[in-house]
Amino acid sequence: MGGKSADCIFCQKPQESRDRENYILYRGRHGFIMLNAFPYNNGHLLVIPYAHESTLEALDAEAAAELMALTQRGIAALRRSMSPDGLNVGVNIGKAAGAGIADHVHMHIVPRWAGDTNFMPVVGSVRIVPELLETTYDKLMAAGIAD
Repeated sequence: MGGKSADCIFCQKPQESRDRENYILYRGRHGFIMLNAFPYNNGHLLVIPYAHESTLEALDAEAAAELMALTQRGIAALRRSMSPDGLNVGVNIGKAAGAGIADHVHMHIVPRWAGDTNFMPVVGSVRIVPELLETTYDKLMAAGIAD
């Protein structure tokens, strides 16, 4: 099992004990749920194992099982708090697959609504997320993600 990496934000953030500032919503035994600081959409969650591994098959069975359980917890909280029409759930393994942090595997949960795509990513190379991360954090906490 991989250890912690001094330069990995997914290893650093849980050690800081500043969950609200770091948007950590829930801590499990083998992993945690946090808001993506650079979301594709409102409520974009990351589910991250504590183990610093680059791929899913490197996780032990308990960590892999909890990763899915945490994903289910995140989905349930998003449904309660934001009522998305759908969700994208996935893992980008490796730089070629689009992993922004390729050395520490993590799951993405992106809530989707009918008509939520817009022209800004195409013409302006930017995304518009119409809600502050702090507001989304509060909604998910109120929806019981940490219960």
